[in-house]
Amino acid sequence: MAIDLLKADNTVHTGLWQAETDDTLLCVDVHDETHDVKSFTFISPDRKHIVFDAGQYFMFELGLDDEVDGRCYSISSSPHRRNAITITVKRVPGGRVSNWLHDNLKPNMLVKASGPLGRFARPMAQKYVFLSGGSGVTPVMSMVRELADAAQPVDVVFIHAGRTPKDFIFRSDLANLADRMKGLRLLLLPEEVSNERSWPGLYGRISKELVHLAVPDIAERIIMCCGPAPFMRAAKTIAGELGVPPQNYHEESFDAAVIEEAPGPIAEFVQAQIFNVQFSKQSKSVEVSADQTVLSCAKKAGVRIPSSCASGICGTCKSRLVSGSVDMKHDGGIRQREIDAGFFLPCCSKPLSDLVIER
Repeated sequence: MAIDLLKADNTVHTGLWQAETDDTLLCVDVHDETHDVKSFTFISPDRKHIVFDAGQYFMFELGLDDEVDGRCYSISSSPHRRNAITITVKRVPGGRVSNWLHDNLKPNMLVKASGPLGRFARPMAQKYVFLSGGSGVTPVMSMVRELADAAQPVDVVFIHAGRTPKDFIFRSDLANLADRMKGLRLLLLPEEVSNERSWPGLYGRISKELVHLAVPDIAERIIMCCGPAPFMRAAKTIAGELGVPPQNYHEESFDAAVIEEAPGPIAEFVQAQIFNVQFSKQSKSVEVSADQTVLSCAKKAGVRIPSSCASGICGTCKSRLVSGSVDMKHDGGIRQREIDAGFFLPCCSKPLSDLVIER
């Protein structure tokens, strides 16, 4: 297990965290947010400052049972506080990594992590709407904390949906920020209120009528949205119906990879070359054409490869290429030194020859 203990010292170091070379974080605090959500705060063991944008994430690799188990968690802390980062993790029933973190990660423990990654960045604007559902609150919470730390005038409407009032992550923090930031309007929307019968506000699911009532000028605002796929589908539809230009709507998601359809329209006459791809640990082989990604075909054939973004961003599917070559078009999910060491991302790689992959 790639987790070791380290006693923090008082040594002062200087410098910046380098995403290409630094890969270890030291846990310094664990905090309960709700009954099934915890926040974990990390620093660089060398006390380097970590520069990131609100909305970005880190990928954590715990080395459980010698399996590749990378998971991506958005940073929930403010980017103005560069000495540390905080991630906020919901315990997922049956989830190996989230349960391990909740049950085992303690202060003074080291973890392997890479980042910051991701492009869910807040564009400069005069007015915003932040929409979040469940644990999707974490990247937009980073944005709110960033605005608070900047001490500049803001105009933000923050609609945060959850199952019940007790499930609202950062409930007290958001209330305190709303008291401090005169330009922040907060609307908490529980789906039902059985555990808090005195709930003073509305409840139910996000709807066009509710959003229009809460944000009558939504068409003039930049939308930042993160949450479960059904929530984001509803939010995007509502935003469009209320006149939000598509370029003003931004969303973030780490849902499981979508399996691609068979390549090419039926009218194409030139068939792409077919290559044999072997997965050495699982003793399986699949055929992959030159215009298909390795991950899409592997998933269809039942090959187990952890995956998340399916677009070369998160690095969850990172695998060792034993032999062969690929055309990889990633988007920051793998470092050059990892590529030099023989790793690649199956989600954004198409074969150029027969392949042997250590999976």
